[in-house]
Amino acid sequence: MAIIYQPSLFSWKDVDDLGDLERLQLVIESMPDQALLAALKSFRNSGRNIHQIESMWNSILAGVVFQHPSIESLRRELRRNAQLREMCGFAPLKGSKAVPSKSAYSRFIQNVIKHEILIDEMFNKLVTQLQNILPDFGKYLAFDSKAIPSHAKAAGKLTDDNRGEHEADWGKKTYRGINKDGTNWEKVKTWFGFKLHLVVDANYELPIAKRVTKASLQDTPVIKGMFDQLAKDHPGLIETCKYGIGDKGYDDTALIVDLMAKYNIKAVIDIRNMWKDKDETRTLKSHQYKNVTHDYKGTVFCHCPQTGEIRKMAFGGFEKNREALKYRCPALEYGLECKGAAQCPIRKGIRVKLSEDQRIFTSVARSTHKWKKIYNKRSSVERVNSRIETSFGFDKHFIRGMAKMQVRCSLALCVMLSMALGRAKENRCEQMRSLVKAA
Repeated sequence: MAIIYQPSLFSWKDVDDLGDLERLQLVIESMPDQALLAALKSFRNSGRNIHQIESMWNSILAGVVFQHPSIESLRRELRRNAQLREMCGFAPLKGSKAVPSKSAYSRFIQNVIKHEILIDEMFNKLVTQLQNILPDFGKYLAFDSKAIPSHAKAAGKLTDDNRGEHEADWGKKTYRGINKDGTNWEKVKTWFGFKLHLVVDANYELPIAKRVTKASLQDTPVIKGMFDQLAKDHPGLIETCKYGIGDKGYDDTALIVDLMAKYNIKAVIDIRNMWKDKDETRTLKSHQYKNVTHDYKGTVFCHCPQTGEIRKMAFGGFEKNREALKYRCPALEYGLECKGAAQCPIRKGIRVKLSEDQRIFTSVARSTHKWKKIYNKRSSVERVNSRIETSFGFDKHFIRGMAKMQVRCSLALCVMLSMALGRAKENRCEQMRSLVKAA
């Protein structure tokens, strides 16, 4: 933490009643940036030392906290706001002349980008500290990708033209659903830019893994790699994780199998209807019983041998040692009358092995209330995405290039985590989601 300015002491209990400057102080105090600052000082070596490294770094953090879309916007605020200059550590006697030039910031940011690995280490340190403080941190992990459009035009053949975007490309997402009247709807979203892939703790709504890619890259291979990296960076957190939660975009058999086989994580991922023949139900392939069917979501039904009446079977739990889901007769379970009970071959229940179809039949049965309750936690990653867009200025930015975008996203997420860490240390966990106020 690059603390230069020492403000008067204040109560952390009153932090939400204080101004934005105290919020910046909270970030500065919680940010584990010692290694980065040491590297930046070493990198400068015998160069000009007009502005302190700590001052410029603190002002960059201020730009993130106060949602400045550009360096010029930040510089205008620094020239206007003497308190902000003093908190960042700029010489108070110089007044507005203490604010670094645009070219000085440009060189400083280029140096920061060269130390992207140290910024990633900062992010991982914050995740580790939160894991040590918060109970069950990492038990429910939700994942999603966020489109980050570029406001620059796609660059032409001139690679030295900095006005265009050379490293982004076009992305596409298709959303489908069914209207109340039964008709299908489809919405296609396209954008030119990048994608931010996130894994977040679904209870605390805090990021624990991130990756920036081109917009065209598919989500599923990226999330597999992110979990592999998480296992290396935070093995304890992976052991804590019980459920991985994603939307239909991650509906992939290999992902579901990998999460369970490698990390013992139960996938709770929404499913698409891939049955081209549009059958409502099908018989089980691994059973000889013809009066048992299932739909594409894994709901199991029994058909009365005498009347043909169809009933949803009662779920009896997951048997881990057999890798199977157990279903019971609905007539016995709910006290219903079944005229074909005497000749029903599944009167005593049935087991459906996950190997029947590992995409449809998962260890948390899709037809249960438990699955729905866990899946509802997926909205946490959408709220994190919303805060990134609105509270950290990604709805309007002037970032060009993959390297700058990666560092800018990492800084925003580090600020989010450091703000949460500061509040968690003072037992103010209920305020961890209140990240920044409008500048």
